[in-house]
Parts: sequence; structure tokens; C-alpha cells
Amino acid sequence: MSRHDTHAPETPATRFLRQHGMAYSSHLYDYEDHGGTAVSARELNVNEHAVIKTLIMEDENAQPLIVLMHGDRKVSTKELARQIGCKRIETCKPETANRHTGYLVGGTSPFGTRKPMPVYIERTVLDLALVYINGGRRGYLVGIHPHDLLRVLQAKLVDVAN
Repeated sequence: MSRHDTHAPETPATRFLRQHGMAYSSHLYDYEDHGGTAVSARELNVNEHAVIKTLIMEDENAQPLIVLMHGDRKVSTKELARQIGCKRIETCKPETANRHTGYLVGGTSPFGTRKPMPVYIERTVLDLALVYINGGRRGYLVGIHPHDLLRVLQAKLVDVAN
């Protein structure tokens, strides 16, 4: 159930959004371990395709990167590696992702990460009018215009959805 009576949390992500003058809406919901985007989409009554997951991955040199993908799609790591000129890409273990971002898995936001990382966005995300992406805490999404993601994250577009 959506929690409309609770104030939105202050997180490194919301501070980043305000510092960059980004318009966003706050959406709190009851987080479920391992529920993923299906739970947040159900709780917010939105299409899972519009819930964007923030995936932390590493290349063959253990250099971290962020991939923003539709909640109802997977990333072809082989295709991603090919498109960005790497030999291999793999998803980070949760503790490694936490170290790179400063966020707990399930609450990972592409905004206000501990260390700067290159960001790649699935091209079709830009076809949506509004997307919901983690606001830096489990059970908290922000609604944002997808073109703003591209602008403030200086992201590169990729076609890697499965």
C-alpha cells in the first residue's frame, strides 16, 4: 500500500536532485525484500515498464558503471560490453554495489552516489513521459522526466534490453 501520510526522506539522491534544480515527485511504498520493480509498480499502481532499475555493474577491470533499465526488462551484459567497448561486464555483488554507491541494494539511486560512475540508459526509457526511479532509500521512488536523467547524469544511450 502506498504511504501518502509519510514525509519523503532526505537522501543524498534528493539533495542531488535539488542541487541540480530537477523537478521530481516523491512516492513512498512498503518495501519487500527481493520484491523488485514488480512490487514498487504494484504499490504505486504504475506500469512496471516505467519503473527504472538502477543496476551497478563492473567491467573486466573492476571499474564500476551504472545501467538504468526498465523494470520489466533485463540487461544483455554481452551486448552492453560490445556497445561500450569492454571485454566483459557483470553485475556487482550487493556488498560491492553498496561500496561503490553508498546505497543499500534495493535503495540504489543513480543520483548522489559515493563515487562518480559512467551511466548508461536504455534508449527506450526516453520514450516514456514519466519514469519512477529509486530516490536513495528502500521503499522510496521519485517520479522524473526521463530526458532530465540524460541531462543531469551525463548518461550515454544504449540498446541492451532483453
